[in-house]
Amino acid sequence: RDGLMRERKKPKYDLFNNASEVNTFFPHGRSLLLSPCLSETPEARVLERAVLESRVREMEEENRQIRLQLNQLQGTAGQPADGGNYGNAAWGASADTGPDDVENTAEERANHTECPRSPTILKCELIHVACVCAGHNASRDVVTLVKSILFHRRNPLHFHFITDAVANQILSSLFQSWMVPSVQVSFYDADELKSEVSWIPNKHYSGIYGLMKLTLTKALPSDLTKVIVLDTDITFATDIAELWAIFRKFTDKQVIGLVENQSDWYLGNLWKNHKPWPALGRGFNTGVILLYLERLRRIGWEQMWRLTAERELMSMLSTSLADQDIFNAFIKQNPVLVHQLPCFWNVQLSDHTRSEQCYTEVSDLKVIHWNSPKKLRVKNKHVEFFRNLYLTFLEYDGNLLRRELFGCPSQATSESVRLQGALEELDEDDQCYDFRRERITVHRVHLYFLQYEYTPAGDDTDVTLVAQLSMDRLQMLEAICKHWEGPISLALYMSDAEAQQFLRYAQASEVLKNRKNVGYHIVYKEGQFYPVNLVRNVALRNANTPYVFLADVDFLPMYGLYDYLRKSVVQLDMAHTKKALVVPAFETLRYRLSFPKSKAELLSMLDMGTLYTFRYHVWTKGHAPTNYAKWRTATTPYKVEWEADFEPYVVVKRDCPEYDQRFVGFGWNKVSHIMELDAQEYDLMVLPNAFMIHMPHAPSFDISKFRSSPGYRYCLQTLKEEFHQDLSRKYGAAALKYLTAQRNI
Repeated sequence: RDGLMRERKKPKYDLFNNASEVNTFFPHGRSLLLSPCLSETPEARVLERAVLESRVREMEEENRQIRLQLNQLQGTAGQPADGGNYGNAAWGASADTGPDDVENTAEERANHTECPRSPTILKCELIHVACVCAGHNASRDVVTLVKSILFHRRNPLHFHFITDAVANQILSSLFQSWMVPSVQVSFYDADELKSEVSWIPNKHYSGIYGLMKLTLTKALPSDLTKVIVLDTDITFATDIAELWAIFRKFTDKQVIGLVENQSDWYLGNLWKNHKPWPALGRGFNTGVILLYLERLRRIGWEQMWRLTAERELMSMLSTSLADQDIFNAFIKQNPVLVHQLPCFWNVQLSDHTRSEQCYTEVSDLKVIHWNSPKKLRVKNKHVEFFRNLYLTFLEYDGNLLRRELFGCPSQATSESVRLQGALEELDEDDQCYDFRRERITVHRVHLYFLQYEYTPAGDDTDVTLVAQLSMDRLQMLEAICKHWEGPISLALYMSDAEAQQFLRYAQASEVLKNRKNVGYHIVYKEGQFYPVNLVRNVALRNANTPYVFLADVDFLPMYGLYDYLRKSVVQLDMAHTKKALVVPAFETLRYRLSFPKSKAELLSMLDMGTLYTFRYHVWTKGHAPTNYAKWRTATTPYKVEWEADFEPYVVVKRDCPEYDQRFVGFGWNKVSHIMELDAQEYDLMVLPNAFMIHMPHAPSFDISKFRSSPGYRYCLQTLKEEFHQDLSRKYGAAALKYLTAQRNI
């Protein structure tokens, strides 16, 4: 490294130290890009100089890269193995292999020069990447890793995820809805591998999953020969193909590629009586691994690492750094098997790190590894730069990564073929084309964005509050959680950046961070409309109780409504009948409200004008069929009949019809759902001692478009008519009443 620093201090433009050298490189003193005739004009000379300077800068950068590689060769070749740098050819070179590399052809050996060669891969060669991912937090972290890889990649990718049930559900849904071309995804059940490593005591915070990388030769397909293995807290700053190409540098004996550990952990001098596992010098970090699976299987890797672990555990008793300890103990005994990667392939931002000695310029960085439990709060003099790079991908719009690879056509899935066919059937001259296109838009979905732990009550009466929201309703969450103690399924329509703002908001909220029975599902923004019913359906599908309370996020349920609804489910025999329980809706125009604690108190506030029946002054038809006059004195549930434009908030079985996704933005999104319930012969039963209150807020953007745009209203009316036709085809003569009712309005 000292040699490298001395090289860096040399004057710039050392390729051409004077004009004569420039003339030597460009004969006759002219750029080859310009003809002699043109070079005589002043304008041409300016252009020629600019071209020349550009070429000089390019050559200077090439020189710098060559010097860097040569210094690494020279700096590693002469150091003893115990010096902490393992490039010594005595047990495995980390630099480019020479002309005798067994993987080189005779022609390559004949043409070999001493200049380092840059390994390349085929244009459309498939790159395999493996990650162990368990739980909600790791599932969130791995998305940022994947984004950074997709951003730079130019090759098809196959991700192999070893997951628990939680990560499997989250990531399988995410990739299915992401639909990135030339990306394959496979999942492997971590539970089936636990027995392979559960016998190893491990103190690392990653738990048993921190040992899973040891099992990859068994877990991954037997015909998979090579794989890049990554921790979830990795960020790429370059094309992963460059890392994959290093496999071609392996000697015939090398099976593992690793970067030197950049802390003093394995030197055993961090504190008094610190006794780390055995390692070669500083040891290696396993956040980035190149595994030559075919060769590992051939040498009996599974038995070898087990024997190593058993031997060392007799004195060490447990691992401190999970799989990394066992990998290092294995390498200590078998150094010839490792290929040392340049340190910029795993710049480790841990405590006590020496990573600053690994790079001198931003262009040196390839992979950043947040391997401290402190993550973004780790101390490093360049941490702001690293943090900004990480945040770039954290908040990057994942929709922009749905791009085809030039020259590498991806195999079309049945879903993409179906969507393409549906898109081709649309008429671009149709006035409502944008509305129709929205219906077939596939939105990325990240389920359970935050920790979720809830098991439904065993009596089959449990009810989940289901709602959707966007960033402008975020302030309602704490209040709803205070009013409803039961499980909640929320779908949030947000951009990638907004999702991170929500995450910070939730983690800072004492109310929200203590609630583990709230499932937050991110539906990522795309298109010009708010796909309100699609977002509702995401929340509905991911409720895990027998019954759901279909609400809106700007309503506060009465205190105790959760328990009351569970009792009503039993009282009205919901398990054996088709019923939709109506929760009467009210509203206040006051931002500060002394919330009524009982029906009697609510009626008093209604009489005083503090509360109103919901939308009585702008949309009476929406809730008039609830029959508020009867509700005032009712003591038992009563049945009401469907009427046109009725849109109550109801409790139904979870397997109820989904919302019709053709309705986007404002208008008819709930009305159409209640019509479908009525068409399926659900009885609408009003609960006498339940209520919810709408809290005031600014008008949504969509209602503003509805009010101001004749085209918007025209298309909504067109969609209504088409919905009626579809309802008639689906339910026959029974659905004619909806068409008649609509015409009578």
